[in-house]
Amino acid sequence: MAGRRARTGRGWDAGPPRAGDATGTPRPRRGRRDRAAEPDAGEAPAPPRDEAEVAREICLRQLAARPRTRAELAGALARRGISEEVAEQVLDRYDEVGIVDDAAFARAWVSSRHNSRGLARRALANELRQRGVDGEVAGAALDGLDEETEAQTARALVERKLRSTRGEPDAVFRRLVGMLARKGYPAGVAIRAVKDALAAQSAEAAEFAEHIDADAMADAENDLDSRRLD
Repeated sequence: MAGRRARTGRGWDAGPPRAGDATGTPRPRRGRRDRAAEPDAGEAPAPPRDEAEVAREICLRQLAARPRTRAELAGALARRGISEEVAEQVLDRYDEVGIVDDAAFARAWVSSRHNSRGLARRALANELRQRGVDGEVAGAALDGLDEETEAQTARALVERKLRSTRGEPDAVFRRLVGMLARKGYPAGVAIRAVKDALAAQSAEAAEFAEHIDADAMADAENDLDSRRLD
């Protein structure tokens, strides 16, 4: 029919091929992203960033999460490839202005971890050592946690645990002493705290507690610890 257009392999032929394409296949259109991705021929590459500026940014991100010791920040800088010289300069400046203060960190750490987790001096000293706090600085922070405070905290931990602990008195005794030992309490403190708490719990537990020689058991535990260290 004269009024109809001829059908081609491309479907209904709407006209001649587009210019620049002999097959008539349309060229893909370039979007804004394609044009924006093309580098500007006249644009100069960005200059390298100052290493000290990068180091300061790393430290501030670390400190935004929680307080850090100088050793922790030094480790973070080393992992990011900051030179030791630049790291020392940045950390020395932070020391001067009080942004990094290992003594203040140690005091806050001891107070927080003892009150929230019930950790004793030995466990706290180990945590501070792992975070790079100097032994003398850690010792000064731990001086605020005396033996009487440790004993009171140990007793409170045992009494709270006893509310949900079931079993024979001897099994309960071993379980609670082990719990205090994992928190860093000396054998004598742990055994006395559990003995006193059991004595106040029930008649059966009190009878069991009467036969516990806390001093002898503590000496035995300390002797065992010494052999392990040897």
